[in-house]
Amino acid sequence: MKVNGTPYRTVWMEGSVVRMIDQRWLPHRFTIVDLDTVEATATAIRDMWVRGAGAIGATAGYAMAQATLLGSGEGWRDQVAAAAEQIRATRPTAQNLFFAVERVVAVIDRSADLKAAQAAASAEAQAIADEDAHACEQIGEAGAPLIADGARVLTHCNAGWLAFVDWGSALSPVYKAARAGRRVSVVADETRPRGQGAMLTAWELAGEGIGHAVIADNAAALLMERGEIDLVIVGSDRIAANGDVANKIGTLEKAICARHFNIPFYVAAPTSTIDWACPTGGEIPIEERDPDEVLTTWGTDAAGEIVRVRTANPTSTARNPAFDVTPAALIGGIITERGVVKPGELARVRR
Repeated sequence: MKVNGTPYRTVWMEGSVVRMIDQRWLPHRFTIVDLDTVEATATAIRDMWVRGAGAIGATAGYAMAQATLLGSGEGWRDQVAAAAEQIRATRPTAQNLFFAVERVVAVIDRSADLKAAQAAASAEAQAIADEDAHACEQIGEAGAPLIADGARVLTHCNAGWLAFVDWGSALSPVYKAARAGRRVSVVADETRPRGQGAMLTAWELAGEGIGHAVIADNAAALLMERGEIDLVIVGSDRIAANGDVANKIGTLEKAICARHFNIPFYVAAPTSTIDWACPTGGEIPIEERDPDEVLTTWGTDAAGEIVRVRTANPTSTARNPAFDVTPAALIGGIITERGVVKPGELARVRR
């Protein structure tokens, strides 16, 4: 995808340095950050400089390659093992993170020495990133036929190209439909507490010239009742083997509303997001984040400076679960790079 005419991926690697679009400052400032240690890369994942299933996975893969490239001495394998544990601990719900770490660790374990491990880990991390970008484009191809000319699509959080290496999951069908000449507009939930819909989805759609409107999270049901939403497409951070889906907090209530108003509800995700070892959504760990994310907000002031302000009562605390789980029964279909399947038919797309 392009920013001001220049093509970018969300994350990439140059030498032993992981480079990424720093999503903390969007849409107010477009910044590339360089991460030259595993600790810095872990911080970027944990503190959401990078976020989104595929982008987190690619970053985790690059972090493991980075660990081998920076490894030294007889204890290099212990250094890599420590790095793997550090990366695994950053975002417990994100399946693509674990998928990427295990893939790179596997090729490192098969390597005879550090030099071989460095080459193998770098190649595997790049393969993970390339596969993510390709899978997301295929998700767009598979999902675009679901979007009729004139369709109004509701999204939640950001599952566009910023959430993956390129193209995205939930927005990829929108991009493909628009580029095929179909009129499509998007209603983007703001997605409190971090506002990924208002900040990131809206920024992407504006860059693509796609009509859109940001709405408060609790406005979607009214628009559904009025007949102003034709379908819902969301992303996923982990899919259980039975088709239950963990995604950004607030997804479950959108699925419930869509079922009530008989509006198609789809989840878009590459097959790397499916956790075949997790039988149901009840086994998916739900990350609880800093309450300050709920109690405060970021934005630009009159002088254009990015500032953080408290919006809640000064003496109050907050709860901040980052995800919820939507039962398979509420999902009309899962859009993958291998086609659209019913949640109960996930085995059809198993690698």
